Amino acid sequence: QGVRAGGRKSAWAAAGILSTNAVYFALSATSIAALLLASYETFQAIKWLGAGYLIYLGLRCIFARTTPLTPTAARTPASGWRIWLNGVLVQGANPKALLFFGAVLPQFIDPARPIGTQVFIMGATSISVEYCILLGYGFLAAQAVSALSHERYGKLINRLSGGLLIAAGLGMARLHRS
Repeated sequence: QGVRAGGRKSAWAAAGILSTNAVYFALSATSIAALLLASYETFQAIKWLGAGYLIYLGLRCIFARTTPLTPTAARTPASGWRIWLNGVLVQGANPKALLFFGAVLPQFIDPARPIGTQVFIMGATSISVEYCILLGYGFLAAQAVSALSHERYGKLINRLSGGLLIAAGLGMARLHRS
């Protein structure tokens, strides 16, 4: 999003990703994540929806008519809410994030102390740090537009990122529960 819409608009994408992470964090804290992950059908549905969405995004990149690194295409006006929703969908299609939070969070909870406070502090800290990191990526990507504005690089980046998204989707499709 930093490449397509600029550094400031990438903040919306980061907020979308982190909105989903906050939901994953809450699910993990309430043990609902364990129930969802214990259901084979739910896990499979999330896995296949996520894999399909990543492959769709990859194909969209590969077959894009305009390159996102051209100065005119790079600053396409996009609604902040639409960018936020895209961030929510991309992160929501990633069941590994739910697995991560479900596996990591319980290890840092002290049952002798108020659990709600601990979860809130961990969640706020995690989201704050990750927001700064994602914003940094967004602003760096926005700066890359001027450095890589040649059409040849744009096509290469489209194909490379599309191929990586498809590979991630295929990798997700091969994911097995242990």
